[in-house]
Amino acid sequence: QVQLVESGGGLVQAGGSLRLSCAASGRIFSTYAMGWFRQAPGKEREFVTAISWSGGRTYYADSVKGRFTISRDNAKNTVDLRMNSLKPEDTALYYCAAARAGTWPLNLKYDYWGQGTQVTVSS
Repeated sequence: QVQLVESGGGLVQAGGSLRLSCAASGRIFSTYAMGWFRQAPGKEREFVTAISWSGGRTYYADSVKGRFTISRDNAKNTVDLRMNSLKPEDTALYYCAAARAGTWPLNLKYDYWGQGTQVTVSS
């Protein structure tokens, strides 16, 4: 069982930065690949980025490539999402999720999800 709690969301102006963090419970965090997803009002949830269990591989959606950076610290059971050059279209509820199975990078089977943290980017 893994419990995930996101933090770090907020209101920022376009062009600004935010750092989201996801804290995980459980001793086996390091065996999970982790992902960030987002869902804007009236839209489907979409994949943002993923990181392998070791942190050695990362993958980004085209919409955030070059602006967002995912990282993890297995000693602290955390995964972070650094978001730079934010745009109004980045406004969404951001979720972290944990996966132990599936195919890297886009077909991972996410078993656990956090409650989400809201990111709002004003123009």
